[in-house]
Amino acid sequence: MSELRTTTEIAEQARDLLSAPVWEYIAGGAESEATIWRNREAINSYVFISRILRDVSNIDPSTTLLGTKLRIPFFLAPVGGLQQVTPGGAATAGAAAASFGTLQVVSSVSEPALEATAGASTGDKWFQLYIRGDFDWIREWIGRIKKSGYTALVITVDSAYYGNRERQILRDWLPQGRKNNLTGNEYQKATTWEDIDRIREMWGGPLVLKGIQSAADAELALAHDISAIWISNHGGRQLDHCRGALAVLPEVVDVVKGRVPVVVDGGFLRGTDALKAVALGATAVACGRLYAMALAVAAEHGVQRMLEILEFEITNAMGLLGVTSLSELSPSYVAKATVPASTRAFPLYDGIF
Repeated sequence: MSELRTTTEIAEQARDLLSAPVWEYIAGGAESEATIWRNREAINSYVFISRILRDVSNIDPSTTLLGTKLRIPFFLAPVGGLQQVTPGGAATAGAAAASFGTLQVVSSVSEPALEATAGASTGDKWFQLYIRGDFDWIREWIGRIKKSGYTALVITVDSAYYGNRERQILRDWLPQGRKNNLTGNEYQKATTWEDIDRIREMWGGPLVLKGIQSAADAELALAHDISAIWISNHGGRQLDHCRGALAVLPEVVDVVKGRVPVVVDGGFLRGTDALKAVALGATAVACGRLYAMALAVAAEHGVQRMLEILEFEITNAMGLLGVTSLSELSPSYVAKATVPASTRAFPLYDGIF
């Protein structure tokens, strides 16, 4: 793994190693996959404004998110079906996150079970839950989550219906997590803000909503005492033709005004991507596709190496920007581009997206 020098190499090797259906599950999205492109377009639409002749000999790229120290402003998003990428599934990802020094968010539709995944690492972990049952069902899950030591509960709120993912339809293929959870969708479809209030009371700890895509819903989240707001369009895997996630960030930050942390995912694949989000007001960003690819290449060591590469990119870019800590970043370090950049996430994505 030390021979891997870039995240592009990780993606190239993952595509060679994974079966076509699993690769397309990781890389693909809903319908025309316009939202995947817009996620990258939103990131590429910002340029940096660097400052010079500052002492940048000592750089600290760390941050803190709901009490958890992150070595870099990247953490692992919940990804379903990781056991189809590497035998250890979510547990392997969690061990890598803890060894490196970042946060893992565990998907309720990935294996092994939440208890085994929690036991695989000593680091802080959040748990992501899809609502697939009544309140007795939710209460049972919350009991298990609490007992296993997860420090925050994440409710995904952009999945009332399963995204129309044409790659999967054309191959007549579903991820294992989806196959195992085909019942109970009516509960997800019927979930309301009032249900979120009840879940918050049951849980009694930090509650995060993942899938917010508007300032209006961010305002509602604050009114319902949500602990952190997670901007996400599910990586372009749910509703197609959404705005890019980074395009939503400034309006949400403007509404939140620092009252709770704001995190974001959707196309963040490089250290510079994360720094743009932090400059615009995010505490940290989550990656999903990228670490799933790293798991495919070399399991736990693959994810560790991926995080090391991102750490180098972040530290290098901070030095070139003229900042030594993330707290120094602000909107004054970015501007909207006047000349568009390529929307490619990786060179190898030509002909795939």
